[in-house]
Amino acid sequence: MGINCKNTAPVGVFDSGVGGLTVAREIMRQLPEENIVYFGDTARVPYGSKSKNNIIRFSRQIIRFLKNKNVKAVVIACNTASALALEAVQKEFDIPIIGVIVPGARAAVRETRNGKIGVAGTEGTIRSETYNKVIKSLREDAVVIGQPCPLFVPLVEEGFAKHRITKEVIDIYLSDMRNTDIDTLILGCTHYPLLRSGVMEYFGDAVHIVNPAYETAIDLKNVLEENGLVNSSGQSAVYEFYVSDTAEKFTEFANQILPYDVAATKQINIEEY
Repeated sequence: MGINCKNTAPVGVFDSGVGGLTVAREIMRQLPEENIVYFGDTARVPYGSKSKNNIIRFSRQIIRFLKNKNVKAVVIACNTASALALEAVQKEFDIPIIGVIVPGARAAVRETRNGKIGVAGTEGTIRSETYNKVIKSLREDAVVIGQPCPLFVPLVEEGFAKHRITKEVIDIYLSDMRNTDIDTLILGCTHYPLLRSGVMEYFGDAVHIVNPAYETAIDLKNVLEENGLVNSSGQSAVYEFYVSDTAEKFTEFANQILPYDVAATKQINIEEY
């Protein structure tokens, strides 16, 4: 069977800002032949404090934009949008759409020994209790402790991941959780893996830290295989980056995170979609 243009079509990846680059990075590593169109909604970051209706509206606009780029599948590389909008958009669009919550929950259930799992996330993700529902569907007796960490996203976006102020904020948000007997912690926001070393240092070896980005890339691989959409053209992958604001700042940040040099990011008016 020859390669059809559907197979060489890109995968769409979107997030509220730079956090989803942690997912894009894993897709680049695990699926090196797949082309990617990335959209960061930098004009409307953070998503964590926004209402469900707005998150669904934003997600619809972004998926319409990505469909304009002829993507064959979409990864919602944002926990808040995965929690609040995934179900709605999966019903509305005719291409496979996956989120980051199910892969992260599955990994945590696999890793935990005592069934006590912490979730650090945005207010929207924690309030939705989506992680609780998914974890309990996989392991009934699991105990899930959620903690909203709203300042983590702006700290990452401003480049303060390694700053001492971030250590203090980690302590403020996670001290109660450190006093519980969780043995696994999900970084329930795609920005948070950029704080992973600080969080690991804070909890020590007793707690396994789950980064859902890797698991999501593996899920995407399975979805592409199931739908006969794998790109096996043998050509080098092409990556495109779009944002709704501050393109230069995004490019600078992307170049610190990705194993690939981002030459330029295009700014678009997402409200047109």
